[in-house]
Amino acid sequence: METLHRPLSLKFRQISFGLLFVACLLPFADAPVALLLGFIATQAFGHPFAQKNHKIAQWLLKTSVVGLGFGMNLSHALEAGKEGFVFTLASIVITLLGGLWLGKRLGVEIKSSFLITSGTAICGGSAIAALSPLVKANEKQISTALGVVFVLNSLALFIFPILGNLFEMTQHEFGIWSAIAIHDTSSVVGAAAKYGEEALQTATTIKLERALWIIPLSLITMLLNRNGAKIQFPYFIGLFIVAMVVSSYFTDYHSVYTHIIFASKKLLVLTMFLIGAGLNIDSIRSVGVKPFIQGVSLWFFISGLSLLALLVLR
Repeated sequence: METLHRPLSLKFRQISFGLLFVACLLPFADAPVALLLGFIATQAFGHPFAQKNHKIAQWLLKTSVVGLGFGMNLSHALEAGKEGFVFTLASIVITLLGGLWLGKRLGVEIKSSFLITSGTAICGGSAIAALSPLVKANEKQISTALGVVFVLNSLALFIFPILGNLFEMTQHEFGIWSAIAIHDTSSVVGAAAKYGEEALQTATTIKLERALWIIPLSLITMLLNRNGAKIQFPYFIGLFIVAMVVSSYFTDYHSVYTHIIFASKKLLVLTMFLIGAGLNIDSIRSVGVKPFIQGVSLWFFISGLSLLALLVLR
């Protein structure tokens, strides 16, 4: 009986997980709801596809971001990128310096501190994944940094739209703020999509511009460590730019672009379900108190500073 029960149990978990995954395509499900649903699903009956979760989530995210490029106007994107450049550069420098100093004061292990700081400064898990082989980080150091960033990303998806409305931020202001203050591209796009269409366009453009800073930071890290590891270039950003150029110059296919954008937004919701499913209580507990304090303090600082700057510059 025991040997028969296990396959049935696994089959039930797979079907249940699949039904919830598909349910995220329904109109009621936006990015925060999908994230919460994925988290609850994993806590309730485990993740039957845990080993494939990260790879599928990353593929869906990149595909959805490229698809959203068909809804961007090139001139608007250039204007947003130009405006966001100063905010981006200033926030990256301040976050890197402040994060490393804070990590040292708290006594956080140096490689974990560097990965947490870099993930906060640039683009969360993507920065951590790109930089960890360059500093020869071990599995514990990588999982600690990813755990901190993952938890804060999940919180941001719920908190930022509420704060944006509380401070009566415009779509444009919220787009800049979310791109600067939220770690991962997925949560930036998810929060901005919930706030509004203009916020989504501004946030996506600035966030992808921000993600390109992985390259110079990786080069500096590689030169300092000299271990021969390869730099990972975010190629999907190039495809996003191509999609944006196509939609801006070939305007006769607007109806096609509309369908692509709709599908891309649905893919983003599915991505958030998988990200929520990848978050579990054990991974949160394994982070440790000091790295978590570093990550939260740094996040509060850069979120508050960028929000204050935007409100002052109104």
